Amino acid sequence: QVQLVESGGGLVQAGGSLRLSCAASGRTFGTSVMAWFRRAPGQEREFVATINWRTGDSYYSNSLKGRFTISRDNAKNTLYLQINSLKPEDTAVYYCAAHPRPQVTGDQYDYWGQGTQVTVSS
Repeated sequence: QVQLVESGGGLVQAGGSLRLSCAASGRTFGTSVMAWFRRAPGQEREFVATINWRTGDSYYSNSLKGRFTISRDNAKNTLYLQINSLKPEDTAVYYCAAHPRPQVTGDQYDYWGQGTQVTVSS
């Protein structure tokens, strides 16, 4: 089992920045890929970005590319999401996810955190 705990969310003005963190514990040696998703009020969960835990290769949602940067610190077992130039439409609960195999379809990740709320005021 892998436990994931997100932090770093909060209330921020439009144009500001946030760095979200996701601390992984448990059987983290089995983690192959990690990702960030978000769910805005009244909407379905949306993919943001994913990263290969070993190589650092990353992939972003085409619609969000440019303002979001995913990274990881293997020594700290921590995943990050840097969000710049925040917009009100970025308001959502942000979730991190982990999977033991490198190939994942959609949101079929085995492990999920509880989420951290990001609210962007205009």
